[in-house]
Amino acid sequence: MEFIRNLYANMKINKCRVCNRSFLGKPLLQYNNMPSGAQNLPNKNDLEKDKGIDMEIYQCSGCGLIQLNNNPVPYYREVIRATSFSDEMKNFREIQFENFVKKYSLNGKKIIEIGCGNGEYLGIMKKYNENSYGLEYAKKSVKKCIDNGFSVFQGYVKSNDYKIKNSPYDAFFIMNFLEHLPNINSVLNGIYNNLSDDGVGIIEVPNFDMALKKNLFFEFIPDHLFYFTKDTLKTTLEVNGFEIIDCEVVWHKYIISVIVKKRKRLSIDHFYNCQESLRMEVDKYVSKYKKIAIWGAGHEALTIISMMNLSGKIKYVVDSATFKQGKYTPSTHIPIVSPDTLKTDQVDAIIVMAASYSDEVVKILKEKYNKNINISVLRDFGLEKIR
Repeated sequence: MEFIRNLYANMKINKCRVCNRSFLGKPLLQYNNMPSGAQNLPNKNDLEKDKGIDMEIYQCSGCGLIQLNNNPVPYYREVIRATSFSDEMKNFREIQFENFVKKYSLNGKKIIEIGCGNGEYLGIMKKYNENSYGLEYAKKSVKKCIDNGFSVFQGYVKSNDYKIKNSPYDAFFIMNFLEHLPNINSVLNGIYNNLSDDGVGIIEVPNFDMALKKNLFFEFIPDHLFYFTKDTLKTTLEVNGFEIIDCEVVWHKYIISVIVKKRKRLSIDHFYNCQESLRMEVDKYVSKYKKIAIWGAGHEALTIISMMNLSGKIKYVVDSATFKQGKYTPSTHIPIVSPDTLKTDQVDAIIVMAASYSDEVVKILKEKYNKNINISVLRDFGLEKIR
């Protein structure tokens, strides 16, 4: 078992954790004998056991995200902050959280911090919204938060269907924690699924754009699996169901701070009403004539023919594309013929379903074919009778 654990610890990934595309060739950078982590520093008695590790930095060939290929540090689920000792950071968060609550009318609504540590930021948020909660993996931190009067739950968003107690929440914030998490898509989807329909949030990560600009080669550490630029952060959030409301660089340009909102499920049920309305109109039109044709064997016409159940009601379908002629409409099995068939096997009426080519088809019908043929064109509002 020990061998298996060690083998797993040394396994390297070869695909992007966000989009699952392969990395671009060789690593961008390779470092040897690096610190094994930025937390849980060794004391004197641990020095013999403490060993450096090798690190490789890759770029995804798909989304472009810079990332490490190593496994996360053992404590990646836990939030450990030294920023709680900074008065300047406290003042910054005071202003930020107050503005967030006011701007998005969150006073009295439920807000949760994902990865709240010892409650350093949660305590500030509670000043502006008493109905604030926290989620933290480390049991000691959870106990400390509860002892300090905070409403904090022990846990970690490990999957899309992870249920956070008291959900849904109206807002969330996750501060410089996302870059640590190997299951980043599951975490973001899990957060999404614990939000109300109008849920908003603050997401912050270290700013790799700054590292690139200022040659900060020392920013790499095993704790941080991901190195986000503005663009790659936006991509990661958007593919996981969030819309970007605002994105800015803050805190001496070290942090990318993004305001997001939950992307709503698009409602297009009204398409059924439009479909039924058109079906009734087409049925009425078709019933007036003994012989009727359709011009157009494109995907729009084929779809409508099936949806309207026009098999047996349409004599044939006209299309100028020779490779379609002599074939049949799929599922409804109506013959597809050349335009010349309108001369040899005349019909009483024709419905033009040629999308952007419809007006051109009408012109051809008027110039070349039976002047007495009744013509209608499928428009977005229904059937338009031409003559």
